[in-house]
Amino acid sequence: MNVTVGRRTRHYRTVAFDARKNAIQLIEQRLLPHRFEIARMTDFRETAWAIKEMVVRGAGAIGATAAYGLAQGARAFHGRDLARFCSHVEKAQHTLQAARPTAVDPINAMIEVRRAMSVGGTIEEQQALALAAAEEFADNDVKHCKAIGRHGEPLIRDGMKILTHCNAGWLAFVDVGTATAPLYAAQAQGKRIHVFCDETRPRSQGATLTAWELAQQHISHAIIADSAAGHLMQRGEIDLVIVGSDRVLGRTGEVANKIGTYTKAVLAERHRIPFYVAIPFSTIDWKLSSGRDIPIEEREESEVLGVWGIISNPHSPIRNPKSRSRAYVRVANSTSRARNPGFDVTPPELITGIITPGGIIKPSELWNHRGKLGYEE
Repeated sequence: MNVTVGRRTRHYRTVAFDARKNAIQLIEQRLLPHRFEIARMTDFRETAWAIKEMVVRGAGAIGATAAYGLAQGARAFHGRDLARFCSHVEKAQHTLQAARPTAVDPINAMIEVRRAMSVGGTIEEQQALALAAAEEFADNDVKHCKAIGRHGEPLIRDGMKILTHCNAGWLAFVDVGTATAPLYAAQAQGKRIHVFCDETRPRSQGATLTAWELAQQHISHAIIADSAAGHLMQRGEIDLVIVGSDRVLGRTGEVANKIGTYTKAVLAERHRIPFYVAIPFSTIDWKLSSGRDIPIEEREESEVLGVWGIISNPHSPIRNPKSRSRAYVRVANSTSRARNPGFDVTPPELITGIITPGGIIKPSELWNHRGKLGYEE
């Protein structure tokens, strides 16, 4: 997407690779919307740290980052011992996979990279094949998101009011995004829309990231507290819900996504509002047969007990964001503890349809359409 910083506008991908320096370039999402910076990760351990600490986040983006990270690790190996090289690559893969356990995209991405490497007869060939496979995964992520936009755009009527949860925009993918792809496609068709962005506590990705994206794209929007969605639905102010996902079970249609998604699905069902999930093929898990088996990441208590932001006078706009330091403010009772599950699982009966690059499919029908959704026997 195009990003305007000051008076300069240019195109960025959320994840990119500098082959000459064997470094991964990431938009530093923890600083948004106050500062736009590019972070550079110079080895696979730094890359895993960036995934874990949410310098980069979002299913497709961490999938591409993991793919590049595996290639980065492979290309950093020096020597001729193939057994040692394989052990080194295994270590890099394990390190990257452990960074965020709920999303399946990094697992699928690294499987693709390892499969491509396996045909190489030498270390040098495998290193080259690893980078080529990572680049292909990133490019396919963009193609899939554009296809999601084409399939999802007809769902949006002129004048619609749409609810999003968390961030499944271009910041969560290499470009374009999933839940936002139909919105951008509708805008390109001249449709007028208004988007309600759930703030998405505790990390507030809706307020900080989705709202920033929509502002960059000049789409009408408003940030709402997570608990306000039911009120707006009850009053007929929401026509459609589109969210992303970190893992969709191809056998059952269950959807793991940012905590609070299940709540919105229940509310949408209660008020008979269509509820769609937008995903690329890499988000589908064809192995697990129950949502209860999805590993749900438990994050730090501090995310619930306080907030990060830039300290400023609310009556005076920040004129030079780079001069303001990012700060954490404790808001909860000082002796209280917290639970912080990062994700929840929405059952298929609450989901109207899954918007995929291959079309819109009922969640219960994913397995029947597995051939066109990237499933390999």
